[in-house]
Amino acid sequence: MTWRQVLLLSCLSAMVLLSSEYMGGLRGTESDASNFLKRRSKRSPKSRDEVNVENRQKLWADELRREYYEEQRNEFENFVEEQKDEQEERRREAVEQWRQWHYDGLYPSYLYNRHRI
Repeated sequence: MTWRQVLLLSCLSAMVLLSSEYMGGLRGTESDASNFLKRRSKRSPKSRDEVNVENRQKLWADELRREYYEEQRNEFENFVEEQKDEQEERRREAVEQWRQWHYDGLYPSYLYNRHRI
């Protein structure tokens, strides 16, 4: 045998040994994981403290959600109010321009043409 064949044979045997060791380790890991999950499913009921902590977290999350939606609603209401105000201002300006355009100067403007009671 030449030295190349010896080297190749030793490398192949080392690879076979390492791979068999690695596969054995994986099988052990799989059994550990399945045992953990089995034990986890048979876990005792939650303690009162755990239940209280979870309830406090849920209440806190609900409060944050409520504040967020309230803020969104307020922003939308402010937006709608601004839109109404702008629309009213545009309407007022259009009416005033119409009155100025159609006023022929012969009569006093409508503000002074009211009858006093």
